[in-house]
Amino acid sequence: MTHPRTAVQGNLLGGCGMLLAILVTLTNVQSYGLIIVGLAIGTLVGAILAARIQMTQMPQLVALFNGFGGLASTLVAGAELFHMDAGASSDVLLATALSGIIGTVTFWGSIVAFGKLQGISWLDKPLRIPGQQIVNGVLAAVLVGLTLWMVIGGQYWVFIPIILVSTALGYLLVNPIGGADMPVVIALLNSYSGLAAAATGFVIDKPVLIITGSLVGASGVILTQIMCKAMNRSLTNVLFGVMDASSSTMDADEVYATVRSTSADDVAMILDVAQRVVVVPGYGMAVAQAQHAVRDMANLLEAKGITVEYAIHPVAGRMPGHMNVLLAEADVSYDKLIEMDQINPTMGTVDVAIVIGANDVVNPVAKTDPNSPIAGMPIIDVDKARTVIVIKRSLSPGFAGIPNPLFAAENTLMLYADGKKAVLEIAAALKDL
Repeated sequence: MTHPRTAVQGNLLGGCGMLLAILVTLTNVQSYGLIIVGLAIGTLVGAILAARIQMTQMPQLVALFNGFGGLASTLVAGAELFHMDAGASSDVLLATALSGIIGTVTFWGSIVAFGKLQGISWLDKPLRIPGQQIVNGVLAAVLVGLTLWMVIGGQYWVFIPIILVSTALGYLLVNPIGGADMPVVIALLNSYSGLAAAATGFVIDKPVLIITGSLVGASGVILTQIMCKAMNRSLTNVLFGVMDASSSTMDADEVYATVRSTSADDVAMILDVAQRVVVVPGYGMAVAQAQHAVRDMANLLEAKGITVEYAIHPVAGRMPGHMNVLLAEADVSYDKLIEMDQINPTMGTVDVAIVIGANDVVNPVAKTDPNSPIAGMPIIDVDKARTVIVIKRSLSPGFAGIPNPLFAAENTLMLYADGKKAVLEIAAALKDL
């Protein structure tokens, strides 16, 4: 899993491991009726999702996977509690409570994250509560008290109010967070799902579940830290749900007053005399499924002796590695994918930067407006290139919902079109030169 060339094998091994775990588990089952029904439903739902989910919707699917993982841990811990004899040990009761808390917070937090990514209005709209962080703190304190009551007092029924309070906390932790920070939240929820599984491992006394859950939890925290660094966010703020969406007073009409448009033929002529071209992919490229067209265009440029590279922002798209996966799907050499920290010092020597569907990750407002939702987020410095070509359907805002002054810069030209259609037209024009 540490390299794109072998990641597919890693996924296959993981899938085989899960299948083996299911088969081994089934050998200990006394009644197969409900198990077979569950397997049939799960297989059907999984197959439909795998066949119908587009790459652009993969972040939403990941959010749901995290949530269902948390829900599974809660249900297993609750079922085990139901079958416990009176006087169960305090450590088992503590693990049960923790599994319920973390699993439920993960589930509802993931549902809210899914809603924000999917654009579901009642989940996407922030719920403003005066002193919300105080409310969250009170809910956390209540959970501590309920857990102690359950562990020390041996009151099994307290597990129900624990679930209810955890539901409220999961919703309130994620709901106020702006859409631009949602990739960080998904990474953190992935960690939570692992921790919930580890706690459930203690409940049912399964060391393998404890180990695997701990691995997921630890790797999720590491990924969250990497994401926070890429977006200049505080891990503490993510953990305690204080990444409230900021506001920006920028007026789009004023920002875009000097925007200049161009055509595919003009872009082809600009590229024909370039020596170094850098492609900056974004979510729009994923929506347009333009990665194969981009590869073909790059091949034409390289045949003319032009160097073509790809500048990859860690959070381009809606999940870590989104652009890497798309370009790998188009058989773009991994060596040509240059990370943001490596490409930025050389952007001043780039003749043409082609931005395809990217917005927030190239928005200079991150450096100039402290009130912006992306304030302080490291960006790819495409504005330093000699010429910037932005391929975009319109001047609509990115995930953060703010205008981008790059589109109106003196060295920027806008090519309004579907990403795939625009790249194909540029490639056709290059062939005619």
